[in-house]
Amino acid sequence: MTDSEHHDHHHHEHDHHHDNSYTDMQARVRALETLLTEKGLIDPAALDAIVETYETKVGPRNGARVVAKAWCEPDFAAWLRADATAAIARLGFTGRQGEHMRAVFNTPETHNIVVCTLCSCYPWAVLGLPPVWYKAPAYRAKAVIDPRGVLAEFGVTLAGDTRVRVWDSTAELRYLVVPQRPANTEYWNEDQLAKLVTRDSMIGTGLALAPEGAR
Repeated sequence: MTDSEHHDHHHHEHDHHHDNSYTDMQARVRALETLLTEKGLIDPAALDAIVETYETKVGPRNGARVVAKAWCEPDFAAWLRADATAAIARLGFTGRQGEHMRAVFNTPETHNIVVCTLCSCYPWAVLGLPPVWYKAPAYRAKAVIDPRGVLAEFGVTLAGDTRVRVWDSTAELRYLVVPQRPANTEYWNEDQLAKLVTRDSMIGTGLALAPEGAR
């Protein structure tokens, strides 16, 4: 069974690449960046610092801390479920494209997956920069039409009776998937557990790592 929720969207995109293969749009962005740099209007080092911040500091590690805390503290998990915006902000993770959050919890009965069907709305404050595939039309369309097929492409196979629920992010509301806590981690602390939480597991296209996968 598949559910999906659709809302009005507002376009938000940011992209940054370091390889030598660019699409037309990426080439234009790079050319514009070069021109503005040559005119002294922007500082490449400052841009790199911003990207580094979102990739490493304001990135998936923040979301992993949220998930690990929810796994360890039932009271925090309940707060996260009831008011994710406030619970996440309490940990200091808030800001651009993360002002309004909702946490959805995976269970043995339900698996959640997040998409933005019309653009690429994404919770930067907890997940950092969106991956290229998240913004791709193929993912945005197929996640709604065939979410199990998308999961299979990411190597995730669910039990036949597991319900897959699709959440459509918007400019007003973004989602964080709280994956199921892996088995055999009963005595792990938050720092250890956070290492099991991946970006894809918080989008819903992956699962949390097994304990041995974090070593």
